[in-house]
Amino acid sequence: MDFTRETYTDVIVEVVNLTRATLKEAEEFKKVLSEEIDKGTRKLIVDLRECEFIDSTFLGALVVSLKKITALGGDLRLVGFQPSVHSMFELTRMYRVFEAFQTRQSAVESFGVKF
Repeated sequence: MDFTRETYTDVIVEVVNLTRATLKEAEEFKKVLSEEIDKGTRKLIVDLRECEFIDSTFLGALVVSLKKITALGGDLRLVGFQPSVHSMFELTRMYRVFEAFQTRQSAVESFGVKF
């Protein structure tokens, strides 16, 4: 399974179980996040620890999801950048847009929830 869901009270963590997140997976991922937001999730974390590479379409799916959830009063945060993914966020300046954390625990707790 490419994406798995974990729940910590009202915080949902979508884990990306891919080493390469590209165009092929971006549409499915956008759909997964959109459905989660439509169900009422307002505290969403995307765990990218397994990803060694993400392309611009996958990054675009993250941006679309962030816009959707923030328009509804929620937030989407990221966790676990590999060096090349971190470089992508630096290069595109997306590190200014997304709040990112080193660990899943710190990301969950940033929403005021005990891990």
